[in-house]
Amino acid sequence: MSIPAPPTPIHLLDLPAQHAPLRAELEAAVQACFEEAAFVQGPAVAAFARELARYLGGPHVVPCANGTDALQLALMSLRLPAGAEVIVPAFTYVATLEAAAVLGLRPVPADVLPGTFNLDPRAVAAALTPRTRAIVAVHLFGQCADLWALRQLADQHGVALIEDNAQALGATFRTAGGETWVAGTVGEVGTTSFFPSKNLGGFGDGGALFTRDAERAAYLRQLANHGQSRKYHHEHVGLNSRLDTLQAALLRVKLPHLPAWTAARQHVAARYDELLGELPGLHVPARDPRSTHVFHQYTLTLADAPGHRAAVQEFLRVRGVPSAVYYPLPNHLQPAYAHLGYRPGQFPVAEQLCRTVLSLPVHPTLAEEQIRYVAAVVKAAVGESALDLMPKQTTA
Repeated sequence: MSIPAPPTPIHLLDLPAQHAPLRAELEAAVQACFEEAAFVQGPAVAAFARELARYLGGPHVVPCANGTDALQLALMSLRLPAGAEVIVPAFTYVATLEAAAVLGLRPVPADVLPGTFNLDPRAVAAALTPRTRAIVAVHLFGQCADLWALRQLADQHGVALIEDNAQALGATFRTAGGETWVAGTVGEVGTTSFFPSKNLGGFGDGGALFTRDAERAAYLRQLANHGQSRKYHHEHVGLNSRLDTLQAALLRVKLPHLPAWTAARQHVAARYDELLGELPGLHVPARDPRSTHVFHQYTLTLADAPGHRAAVQEFLRVRGVPSAVYYPLPNHLQPAYAHLGYRPGQFPVAEQLCRTVLSLPVHPTLAEEQIRYVAAVVKAAVGESALDLMPKQTTA
């Protein structure tokens, strides 16, 4: 199939275009930070924490150095015994398991739902044991996990609920009782990341924790600052995990634009749905009607056949359409976690997703003609790959 060249270069994420309208504000924030010279724990850090708390509906916000530290600090705040089990999704970025493993805890994967990619509450219920002390719910790709079911499970079994909200900042969940819950503020602790590619990304690493519990927030602040509440007086074993003042100053500039950027991502996703939703051999992202979706990623599910995704991805690449695979290998099969003793086939949904998912560009500056072009190339790619997968006709 002949497809013309893309109307303009298409990027998986176009940060220069997103930052261009903010350049003067960003440069002013940098200059102010240089002039203050308070590069660690400067006034911008506390100001950003207050502003982010307002955006999220009022939780305590504790900034830290990165999203992985945020997960580790969240688990540290639970004061869990060595060897305690922490249930995690079988389909997620490795940091979710890593944060538990480095603390001497045992990550216990539970399978996910094939449509939303998030934790399957039934799998979580089956994974609970007397040794379980926490459930980590990852709001993957921008959509809330089933917070209603997971909160109930955690309460019924007396375990903590941690929310890994690195990909869904600003998403909300509607409960059975009609309440609106903000992602990251429902568990004992929520976490996020300001890695540059995130919906609210910094210009380097950064992270934060959220909690409704003032006492836990104070403890988290100590843990993130060498376990001290005042200088050189260390009440706890902690980390050196502080958000740089410069990052906080730049994030303050970007935060007011997050709602508009989210709406733009949702528009791109809606257009992809319209253009790709009826295509055989491809599933657009499923929506949980109780959750909003902020589309950190727009992730398709392709046919599960050897070489199919690679062929589709190469077809896109040579025609100027970038794509990415999040994630190609489930964590229970990573060499670093072989000691947990899991084998192929134990988490079939996660394993199949690792063979079939493919993420398309979904950033806020994607233009209509670019959206249409991406969809046209995807249609052609899936169509041609589908032909290749059909049984070959033979003649007598």
